[in-house]
Amino acid sequence: MKRQFFAAVLVVSFVFTLAGNLFAAAKAATKPNIVYILADDLGWTDLRCQGSEYYETPNIDRLASQGMRLQRYYNSQNCAPTRAALMSGQYAPRTGVYTVGSLDRGDEGERRMDTPGNEENLPLDKFILPQALKKAGYTTGMFGKWHLGRNGEYHPAQRGFDEAIEADNKHFNFATTPETEVPKGQYFADFITDRSVDFIERHQKKPFFLYVSHFAVHSPIHAKADYIDEWKKKPIKGTHWNPTYAAMIQSLDEGVGRIVAKLKELNVTENTVIIFSSDNGGLGGYHSTEAESEKKGFTDNAPLRGGKGTLYEGGIRVPFIISWPGVVKSGSTSEVPLAHVDVYPTFLEIAGGKRLSKYTLDGVSFVPVLKNPAAKLKREAVYWHFPGYLQSYVHSDGFRTTPVGVIHSGDFKLMEFFEDGRLELYNLQNDMSEKNNLAQKMPKKADELREKLAAWRKDIAADMPTMKKKE
Repeated sequence: MKRQFFAAVLVVSFVFTLAGNLFAAAKAATKPNIVYILADDLGWTDLRCQGSEYYETPNIDRLASQGMRLQRYYNSQNCAPTRAALMSGQYAPRTGVYTVGSLDRGDEGERRMDTPGNEENLPLDKFILPQALKKAGYTTGMFGKWHLGRNGEYHPAQRGFDEAIEADNKHFNFATTPETEVPKGQYFADFITDRSVDFIERHQKKPFFLYVSHFAVHSPIHAKADYIDEWKKKPIKGTHWNPTYAAMIQSLDEGVGRIVAKLKELNVTENTVIIFSSDNGGLGGYHSTEAESEKKGFTDNAPLRGGKGTLYEGGIRVPFIISWPGVVKSGSTSEVPLAHVDVYPTFLEIAGGKRLSKYTLDGVSFVPVLKNPAAKLKREAVYWHFPGYLQSYVHSDGFRTTPVGVIHSGDFKLMEFFEDGRLELYNLQNDMSEKNNLAQKMPKKADELREKLAAWRKDIAADMPTMKKKE
């Protein structure tokens, strides 16, 4: 009898264990893969589906037709702070990553304020996105530009990515960390696409998070010679004109096409969320922000004002396209203001992961927007804080931006320049080109937003620049 009893117990235990494993496997199978493709310095109108009449982006356009374009999605004014916010889910004052290199850029004699320090490595106390997704059961991979610390504990392979290869900032003849074999003469955009396709092939049977971080279309403006030759034969249309830049966008678009094709080949498209975006605005458009300036740069962000390195719309508003079969309506758009700090909680909700109770996330999940493009999120505003200087690309003694704070609340955007307290207020619903400063016409609204911005800075303990002492 005892033997029969113990045998029965073992059988029941085995059945429950098997059922548990099958349930866990079924649950894991429902978790969608997440592929996040990030371009570098690609402007808001640098895609055909975003209004370009010159550049050709058939694969990205097709992705947009199958998903949603977020038309008011924002990042930081240049790459490192954007990447820090994406990975940490926190605004720059919490990470200390405000810019690339130093906050003291441009002519020293023209800088009226002393600036705080700037972190070039993402602090190790941050529980970043790949760690959170790994905890949620995902295999994680990253290929491309990291820009948050290359060595030791700061390398992405030590920060939650199961596989990670990053490279120095070159389009040809680049070196990778860790060192990997690179075919002679290969274009960097093609290299990371090769690695990404291979990663998908090897990890197709379990949920995966793939971060494809391009260096294109960042300067130096280098592209494949045969592509450039073909673009030189094509007529210029609209506000875009550079054949080499167009050739770089072509390679970027082809990479997106190859990744989408691999997902389709493996029959995992229906269970994969695909995102395409850019880290900041395009390098150009400065003729709209600096007096008596010529059109300089490689592209134009019109109708948006300014470009990379400014806190005007052309510097921080970027393309964001997301495809999620069965959830996102094909060909849809949304005008809800969203930002880089929202990506972490959004991906976490998609993955069915849990937030760490002791880790602060500044953003909110925009999954409700993906289900309903007009959904309202539970927050009042989106913020930026830039306590430094970025040199002009137009004038040797000028700046793309001086120290500034920004708040975007509802239809309104307020910019507070710290050197002199100057305010600029724009109604983005009616004036996306930021031509009509309403600060004098709407002083109550300007004061209201300035008070909210100041309260946010205090709450987040933002580092502030200070006026230089007169000698």
